[in-house]
Amino acid sequence: MKENSVYLRHILECIRRIEEDTACGYNRFMELHTYQDAVLRNLQTMAESTQRLSRNLKAEHLEVEWQSIVAFRNVLVHDYLGSDIERIWEIVQKDVPELKRTTQKILDAMINSNAVNRDNDH
Repeated sequence: MKENSVYLRHILECIRRIEEDTACGYNRFMELHTYQDAVLRNLQTMAESTQRLSRNLKAEHLEVEWQSIVAFRNVLVHDYLGSDIERIWEIVQKDVPELKRTTQKILDAMINSNAVNRDNDH
């Protein structure tokens, strides 16, 4: 089983790509299906990575709505024809930045904790 830090970094990479593909702004994003497809794919991949995080990590960070992310992933994967691109834009603008902040905070705490543990081992 991979470490949580691997999945946290992968989530952040997916978010970086989403930010890159939406930097063009609302109008351009709505015009270009290639950007829409890329964002949808990265949202799916990001959500999949959240499912691979340990139960302990999720239990320690209830500020993240893990179940909502799973439900959202299932809609993206299984009901892709029902994906509302306007709603996707809203999620990217509102929810993804919050997930980015929280994920970075969790990863930073994990890295700092590991550094402290290494220092205490010496």
